[in-house]
Amino acid sequence: MPVPRVEVVQRDQRPVPGTGTLASVPPTSPRPSGLRSRLRALVREVGKFGTVGSLAFAVDLLIFNLLLSTGSETLTAKTISTIVATTLAFFGNRYWTWRHGEHTNLARQYTTFFVLNAIGLGIALACLAISHYVLGRFWPALQSQAADNVAGQLVGTALGTIFRFWSYRKFVFRATDVPQRDPAYSPPSP
Repeated sequence: MPVPRVEVVQRDQRPVPGTGTLASVPPTSPRPSGLRSRLRALVREVGKFGTVGSLAFAVDLLIFNLLLSTGSETLTAKTISTIVATTLAFFGNRYWTWRHGEHTNLARQYTTFFVLNAIGLGIALACLAISHYVLGRFWPALQSQAADNVAGQLVGTALGTIFRFWSYRKFVFRATDVPQRDPAYSPPSP
């Protein structure tokens, strides 16, 4: 009785039926395929984004309040603090959150990141301006530093963060799409 031959198949190879040889298989997509694994990957991504964002938020809050205490105008202080925090967030997201994403051109990414962040800043500034200048006319308490922090830092940042996560993921740090493995794929024999 002949002894059956056992072949060790590597992850990037599969047996070719009827030939007794192994064929290379194109690489699979780096994106998870099942719903559960995609959800886990999304949760990890949101966690990393949240960590970077929390650090940037703390820097933003510190600089914003420091500038307000030195007499800077409210919207100017918010703009400066956001620019500094954005630079920190860019590098944190590029080299940690989406380190496996597409990183073809640092200048293009940084510019796109800043443009999208400017939209997020506009969301925060709109919340701050509505609270401080519009509603503050009727309720002077809304022109206080505490009210400015709630409107600009909490409400504005929360709405801006939702926009930023979606836009950074979609436009700045896109995942590199590798074609899915075709089960019928059979490369030419050497």
